[in-house]
Amino acid sequence: MDKTLVVVPTYNEADGINELLKLAREALPSAHFLVVDDSSPDGTGEIITKIAERDDRVQLLSRSSKEGLGRAYVAGFKEGLQQGFTRFIEMDADLSHDPADLPRLVAATETADVAIGSRYVKGGAVSGWSRGRHLLSMSANAYAFLLLGIGVVDSTSGFRCYRRKVLEALELETISSEGYAFQVEMVFRARREGFEITEIPIVFRERSQGKSKMSKQIVLEGMLWVTRTGLRRLTSGTTERRP
Repeated sequence: MDKTLVVVPTYNEADGINELLKLAREALPSAHFLVVDDSSPDGTGEIITKIAERDDRVQLLSRSSKEGLGRAYVAGFKEGLQQGFTRFIEMDADLSHDPADLPRLVAATETADVAIGSRYVKGGAVSGWSRGRHLLSMSANAYAFLLLGIGVVDSTSGFRCYRRKVLEALELETISSEGYAFQVEMVFRARREGFEITEIPIVFRERSQGKSKMSKQIVLEGMLWVTRTGLRRLTSGTTERRP
């Protein structure tokens, strides 16, 4: 039987996490939700604890310190694998990803192994970004597309769904990258293993409350990871392997 787990990393998301979970549970009533909180000082963890007391579909995985997005997802995926879930969704906590799109994302994995909510395929869009940030995101994705040969136009998207067999094949304990780099690395590894990846259009909306976690360090890490990996691929030749 299919069991879907939505993994939501949080750090200081007390203002909006209750609304996100409310809308997401309405959109995907059969799913379970795992919030991975890095000991947010604003009380995010306490809010999730209270919600979990009323709804057994919601769980809290609390970590002792802020370890970053990539490690949060890896921890959440490992927990979900142990609990027997068969589909795993990544989703931001700030309502940038519309919960109403969750059923489409899950449905896309009926025919694909990975489904990515894409801002840059036909029908996708971004709302609320400056022209500079939009250009930076599009350029970073184009750079990854060309250098890595992954065939995905929005490899930095953090709204996606994996089938269980993908996560089991990707050696999660060996992934150490964060931010954009984590998202791109997951796509690169999935493609290298020969899994089918599809993109569905979404509208990404900039957060209306709270503080963005984007930083120059995250952008730089992503660009360096893509450059190093792409150059290794071009000089040594990366072959796809079937799962």
